Amino acid sequence: MFLNKTGGNFDLNTTKNKTLDNISFLSGSLRDFGNSKIDNISVKEKTNSLFAQFLDLLQNRGNEAETFDTIQEMTQTLSSIFEEIKPETVSESNTFNEYEWLRKERDTWKLFHALYHDRIIVQKSEIEEDFIPLGTSEKAIVSQLYLTNANLREYQLVVDWLEACAAEKNIIEIGHFTDRKVGWENTLYQLKNPGSVAFTSHVDIVKHMDPDVSTREKKPLHPLDMEDDVRLVRAIFSKIRQGKIEDAKSLCVYCGQPWRAATLEGWRLYEDPNYEQGNKTELLPIEGNPRRDLWKSIAFRMADSTKYDSCNRAIYGSLCGHLESLLNILQDSWEDLLWAYMKVQIDIRVESEIRSCCIKNYVEMPEKYWNSKMTLEQIFQELSVHKNPAVRQQSASKINIIQKHLILDNIDELLEQMRFWVEQEKISPQMLRLFAHIVIFLRQMGRVRREAEADCVIKEYVESLILMKEPQLVAFYVAALPVNLQIILYSKFLEGIKETQERFEALEEASSAGLDVESITTYTVRVIRNIEQPPSDLLKTEISEVDEVKISALEWLTFYPQQRGELLYQANAVIRNFLAEGKIECVRKAIKMIPNDSIDQTVSNCGTKEGLLRREECSIKEYLCHQTYLAAIDGFNDWMHLYHNRPKEPQSIKSNATFTEKMAMEHKEQTFRAEMARWNLNLQEQSRVTRDLLFNVLLFPDKGWLVDPDSDKLPPEILDEWQLREVQLENLRKLCIPEIVLLLIKVLHSTGEYADCVKLVDEIASEHRQLYKVYPKHKLAELLAKVAESSLALMNEKLDPWGYKINI
Repeated sequence: MFLNKTGGNFDLNTTKNKTLDNISFLSGSLRDFGNSKIDNISVKEKTNSLFAQFLDLLQNRGNEAETFDTIQEMTQTLSSIFEEIKPETVSESNTFNEYEWLRKERDTWKLFHALYHDRIIVQKSEIEEDFIPLGTSEKAIVSQLYLTNANLREYQLVVDWLEACAAEKNIIEIGHFTDRKVGWENTLYQLKNPGSVAFTSHVDIVKHMDPDVSTREKKPLHPLDMEDDVRLVRAIFSKIRQGKIEDAKSLCVYCGQPWRAATLEGWRLYEDPNYEQGNKTELLPIEGNPRRDLWKSIAFRMADSTKYDSCNRAIYGSLCGHLESLLNILQDSWEDLLWAYMKVQIDIRVESEIRSCCIKNYVEMPEKYWNSKMTLEQIFQELSVHKNPAVRQQSASKINIIQKHLILDNIDELLEQMRFWVEQEKISPQMLRLFAHIVIFLRQMGRVRREAEADCVIKEYVESLILMKEPQLVAFYVAALPVNLQIILYSKFLEGIKETQERFEALEEASSAGLDVESITTYTVRVIRNIEQPPSDLLKTEISEVDEVKISALEWLTFYPQQRGELLYQANAVIRNFLAEGKIECVRKAIKMIPNDSIDQTVSNCGTKEGLLRREECSIKEYLCHQTYLAAIDGFNDWMHLYHNRPKEPQSIKSNATFTEKMAMEHKEQTFRAEMARWNLNLQEQSRVTRDLLFNVLLFPDKGWLVDPDSDKLPPEILDEWQLREVQLENLRKLCIPEIVLLLIKVLHSTGEYADCVKLVDEIASEHRQLYKVYPKHKLAELLAKVAESSLALMNEKLDPWGYKINI
């Protein structure tokens, strides 16, 4: 290890503070998992709160220059949630899964911050330095190496990250090393007091107490000391794995083995500061190990020897770059193995630099040492085909694949991989949150080249947010997508909102996020009104659930006055379909959705009535046509209701009725005659009103009912839709006008106005409105039959077939 974060001989941070300052937040204090308590709030609620918390962080730090500050705050947020859901306090497996995921996500953000802070900030600020220090100071050489070699610095960042993650897991080997600060106390006591120890070893133990005695005499220590030694060396290696070499040394001293602590010091880089001092009056102490090469050679041979147990070999292997000894003891964890490979790669590269620059003869390292050099790609390939299935499984896990691509800086491959996952697999919302924010931050750093893949990932995250029905979340992340996707996705979100207040709030959030609200609402209404009816509802005339949805969707266009023209256009399209299906009640409800000032507002939006565009002009006339038709149908229904609710004539009484009964009968007859008089007056008035309302449809001004006025050409983007509209209008004329004529004839016949029925033919045959063109042959024959009935009735009244008096 060449970066001593705990104040040893070589501290790169003192050479260049900016190089590793982004690692400082990696190594937090050890936490006691056993003392935590789960709040009353459920674990699910705690983890789900991360969606809103991440949004707040992004909104509060919208400046791209603050990207790394945002990532740090996100890491701290994850840590705070992580501490509240310790698996020790909860037995449910899903809680443990949440706990593990939060830990992995937090660690991933720490890695992201460490690597890209160096790549974006530190490397940009570097000045190319061709100067290579030559001399005897190994520390100066390595300091310069770390300053100029970004790849090596990234290797070190990964190692520091892996060590910090291991430290935060707080995996402590619980065991008894010794209760006195004396090493191998049982062996020592037995040697001093042979035969008087309660637990005397039954085997022949060593006869001396020096560190190499077991190897030299080929005899064991006392069994109790051997057990303590096993626990001790495992604890030492655990400390080294966590990057806490000073703690490992302190543990050795505490257990009465200062010699072992001294052996952990031999790797430190040599420097004689007296060569650098301008003042020669004071002699400064030498730093590091002047015979580090010799120590390293011996440590390598020890790590390579099978005479020592695997844990002892790994301890010294980690300090001298012996890969095999580390791989022998680290076989179950992807992180541990990656740490082993990376530690060795750093060791080899640093050693190579020292030997090429330092003016000094070094003890040669074995060829096996240099042969362990590998590229990052080779390391990850080794992990993916590891003999342990658990390691292979971890290598294939999504979180480790992400970490691998971040380390390799393969952003294109990472985006492609994430797109494959979201398209082919069911990804949890929490993992999608990680994916999306990685994309967002990479975009802020200018590292994204494959925008399609990036958009796909964010789109999938938005899809999951839509299910949460949180407009602020959806609007913010939709805004990170291209305009066409913004419209489609936010429209999909709006489709699920039914309440007026919630709809208004959703549009306000969209406007705040910079979305095109008008295009989104228009698209939403267009999509909903094109929903097809279920086959079971096709022949029904009552209001179906789909009809209610289509009518309610028109409300999206009522919130902003500038959309009233669009509202009229879309409402007309909905009404046309309802008229074709004969759903008058649906037409009535659709018209009620349109504010009364819509026509005036549409004209105002265009400036003046003369300035109306063709679409708006045609929409206004069509809307008035629909209102006129609905008024005519409602008037006829009122007439029919009145016509069939004639006052009932009282029943006649018996001839032998009493005086009282006769008086009551006379009163009923008087009441009946009064009611009949009122009914006749009401019927006449209603008949007149209904007749006028029906004539309003037939005599609609400006070329007739549902006939567009002449105007300018339409925009080319709506030509196809407009052609479909023209076909629908023509079909509605063919459907509705003959129906209105028959209703009018029925009213006229009922009131005895046969002459007006005959005159009605003149209006139909008129070339001004050309109503005859909407009649097919069979309906025209039906009309002529009704007119013939009217002429016959006139002739029965001693009039000619046209209703004129006959002069004899």
